[in-house]
Amino acid sequence: MTGDDHLRLGERAEDLVWFEANRAYMRMLDGHCAALVVSKDTGELLCSVYETRPQTCRDLLRGSGACLGEIHTKGDRPLIALGRTR
Repeated sequence: MTGDDHLRLGERAEDLVWFEANRAYMRMLDGHCAALVVSKDTGELLCSVYETRPQTCRDLLRGSGACLGEIHTKGDRPLIALGRTR
């Protein structure tokens, strides 16, 4: 995450960003980015900061090969998260 990404997150940055030394990362929660929330209707993970998301997230185009690879390797995480919210 860059300084611009942190600024773009605004007030949400304090809850969503984790620092290690001089590097900043999106905080993880239940095996996924803390900005992702589970839709109880569909079970999908949805980005709660989509309009202000970091550049790395913007670069991962929805439906691209890289995106589909992420879904393939991490697709069960919404189910895990839902199990913890019930």
